[in-house]
Amino acid sequence: MKYRTLGHSGLSVSNLILGTMGFGTETPEKEAFAILDTFVDAGGNMIDTADVYGNGASEEVIGRWRASRKDKTDRLVIATKARFGTGPDVNDAGTSRPHLHRALNTSLARMGVEAIDLYQMHGWDPLTPPEETLTFLDSAVRAGKIHYVGLSNFTGWQLQLFLSTARTMGLQVPITLQQQYSLVVREVEYEVIPAALHNGIGLLPWSPLGSGFLTGKYARGTEPSSDTRLGNGNAMFKRIGDKMFTTDRNWATMDAVREIASEIGATPSQVALSWVTNRPSVTSSIIGARTMEQLKDNLVAGDLILDEAATKKLDAVSAPTPAEYPYGPFGVLQRHRYVDSSKQAIMELND
Repeated sequence: MKYRTLGHSGLSVSNLILGTMGFGTETPEKEAFAILDTFVDAGGNMIDTADVYGNGASEEVIGRWRASRKDKTDRLVIATKARFGTGPDVNDAGTSRPHLHRALNTSLARMGVEAIDLYQMHGWDPLTPPEETLTFLDSAVRAGKIHYVGLSNFTGWQLQLFLSTARTMGLQVPITLQQQYSLVVREVEYEVIPAALHNGIGLLPWSPLGSGFLTGKYARGTEPSSDTRLGNGNAMFKRIGDKMFTTDRNWATMDAVREIASEIGATPSQVALSWVTNRPSVTSSIIGARTMEQLKDNLVAGDLILDEAATKKLDAVSAPTPAEYPYGPFGVLQRHRYVDSSKQAIMELND
């Protein structure tokens, strides 16, 4: 396992994070404890959850595991999230001050901790002004209930607005962004990752294996079986699967992943994880192992570095193909400026 600083903070974290979305639901508690133990024994030191995972079951499992493993859990970096609905009341969602106050205290109690190391806004809230959310988060840091603030599922302009507002008001500035990112989901490279790089934000990719597509267990022209994430009947994952399975670029990417894996003696999962974990702006990738077998396979990727040829091959085959404007060649040309103006003229003539 390798280590990096979390965003622009001084906190060191493992380059793989253990995601626990299915703990207490898909993964029984006994197996979840074993997965947590194995991850920590392998050098992993950061665990990610959310208050809505299993309606709180994931946080509760982590709390009971921590209580039974105090000798190995007191230095772990614990991350959780709030934003989505936790109850039937109209104010049981969002990033308003009252909802976050209740959500934070509930998460602290479930996990039996005095402070959340990384408290993340699980998504953008169009009804709550950023100033209200940021002042609450700042007060929670000052009160010792949060160490660092993070964001998740934000667009580029939303990320920049939060960061600029925090700086202008002298409030705690978010340091991470948890975003879907993988070889088959690269559109965040248009706006989100440039904004993250500009601000020194650490990217924490979720679903780095494309909801399991990049594990290599699927075949072109087939349907995902019911025991897989893309075929389990969940409406959200069905939409993802429908797009994954009908895109030629994705299958070409999968072919390249398999070929590279065969050449270097790795699994497709390890190749795909290594690629995303070592992308610009990425601090750590979130591995959501449901079984011990999956975890052990994924852990190898923490130490795997692809060579330049393999990286270039994957970069090229998986590159998204936007329309001409604003992210395609014509749009990109509008944002270029060269020291030698004759080069600009040549580029415009060629296009």
